[in-house]
Amino acid sequence: MGNRQLIRGIIFDFDGTLIDSYEAIAESLNHVRASFSLPAFPADEVRPMVGHGLERLIEKAIGAERVEEGVKLFRQSYASLCERKTSILPQVKETLDTLDRRGYQMAIATNKPSYFARDILKALEIDHLFAEVLGPNDVERPKPDPEMIEIIIMRIGLSPEEIVYVGDMPLDVEVGRRAGVAVYAVPTGSASRDDLLGARPDRLLHRFSDLLTFLPALSGAR
Repeated sequence: MGNRQLIRGIIFDFDGTLIDSYEAIAESLNHVRASFSLPAFPADEVRPMVGHGLERLIEKAIGAERVEEGVKLFRQSYASLCERKTSILPQVKETLDTLDRRGYQMAIATNKPSYFARDILKALEIDHLFAEVLGPNDVERPKPDPEMIEIIIMRIGLSPEEIVYVGDMPLDVEVGRRAGVAVYAVPTGSASRDDLLGARPDRLLHRFSDLLTFLPALSGAR
């Protein structure tokens, strides 16, 4: 793991790490289910299904043979409500603002299509804080492949030793390991604290604002 003084860039997962979009996802997923005359999923059943990409989500919801049509229906529904029904998680805005002032470069690597992520960031008025936002539509291989993280590192001009990846799932720990960066996990999404402990992140945070304890102001920060 990189020495904490060397960290100059932070790459975040999105759903469950920075935002709560489970209500919007559940509503859109149930719209797809209803279109195929299937009963609605309870919201708490949807939460652990999120984070592996839209195709996987739709496949779990309606079966592999209907994925293409299901994805199209989901996107139409989600586009109409994602900005209204997505909220920023507690402490995230204040923590991001402070990290920005402390001089860190920040980016997002998410398995949510990046056009949705950008729309949500804009609606939440935090889009200006991120140098890069990459989703599965921008790469050949989504997470847990490290391609997204590797591209971001290259674009922001840092080395893997200068990066920490922050996520809420064991999948995020895996992708960080494969990219050769430090990984901090935060139990604010679909995985339990025990699940995250089992994945062995470099740090398991209690809350999002704990980032401020481990990421001090960089020299030359404003």
